[in-house]
Amino acid sequence: MALNIRIGKLGLLDMLKFSKMPDVREAAIQAAPADPLPASYASNAKAAVLHPRRQEVVVSEILQNGPDAKTFVLQSADGGALAPFRAGQYVSVAAEIGQTRTTRPYSLCGSPDWAWRGVYHITVKRDSGGFVSPWLCDSLRVGQKLAVSAPEGNLYYEPLRDCKKVVALAGGSGITPFVSMAYAIRDGYEDFDLTILCGARTKDAILYRDVLDKLCAECGKLHAAYVLSDETADGFEHGFLTAELIKKYAGDGEYSVFLCGPQAMYRFLDGELDKLGLDRKHVRRELFGAIREPWKQPGFPEELRGRTFRVTVLQCGGRCEIPARADEPLLTALERAGIKAPSRCRSGECGWCRSRLLHGDVFIPALTDGRRFADTEYGYIHPCASFPITDLEIEVPAEYLY
Repeated sequence: MALNIRIGKLGLLDMLKFSKMPDVREAAIQAAPADPLPASYASNAKAAVLHPRRQEVVVSEILQNGPDAKTFVLQSADGGALAPFRAGQYVSVAAEIGQTRTTRPYSLCGSPDWAWRGVYHITVKRDSGGFVSPWLCDSLRVGQKLAVSAPEGNLYYEPLRDCKKVVALAGGSGITPFVSMAYAIRDGYEDFDLTILCGARTKDAILYRDVLDKLCAECGKLHAAYVLSDETADGFEHGFLTAELIKKYAGDGEYSVFLCGPQAMYRFLDGELDKLGLDRKHVRRELFGAIREPWKQPGFPEELRGRTFRVTVLQCGGRCEIPARADEPLLTALERAGIKAPSRCRSGECGWCRSRLLHGDVFIPALTDGRRFADTEYGYIHPCASFPITDLEIEVPAEYLY
């Protein structure tokens, strides 16, 4: 069937103009000066400031924060500004403990305004069963240098997505990103109403209580309530962060819910949030963290628990072989072997540790499988959220944080 296509005068002129574009481009090239290209471009310099691969900081102050947590004040090593951040983001801290090179993400818990003065605050709660937090809390001293990443993470307020009212649910050290949000609202960096429900076992275990109370007194958009599970006290809620309690403090109208805390808290709140009937986009979670008991996840081959496999690692032309347990993340095995493996979130989300699986099989819990569809098709994995279930061969990119 023949098609009758009519082209108006203006359309014809556009086609003629387009057909002459090669000549126009060539004339522009020939008329350009023969000066050498600049060694650097302003856009690249700006990107390096906003998104540095690595930032060197010095511990300028250490503050006790509750019975088992410390706040580290980090100052830029050169005295200049540090990379700006959105309240709620984190930095990944590099640690070299013995032969192990590893990283851990810690939420920035100060005002975004302080980054321009070259200051970050992070708070570390000592986990007696952990590896890095005891080292930081027991070994770090004023004057010691550290390397940290650029700010990362997605737990920040976005007015195009989030409601004007936010109820933040915090458990333990999960209060830290919300402290940063409170500072940001007070300092004019953010504009929304924030109610923080902070869960803790006892009054003494609450982090940043005095700071939050002061910020709430200074800014009418901030509110805080404390929920104790193991004791009762005047002026405190008792129990857990339930749907009923959330609704009590959310009040009328639309609201978003932000969560940050331990994995057990997330599992409990899954059922409670379902009762509220919130839109999915109005529930925001901080990183889940590495799965600690993968054998409890659907699909894990229980018979392989405790088994050790051989992993051949290719990196920058080098090749080595390391052991890796089926019941711990592959990233942990790489770091224990002293391999400088890239990592940031350690939760399967950011993709920084993205590596190519050449041979073998891994178990990836659905809960922390943050890969793109193309990566699942072409054999890429996130070692922080992958568990070896056969001998493997993987190609790992280089890390620049150490």
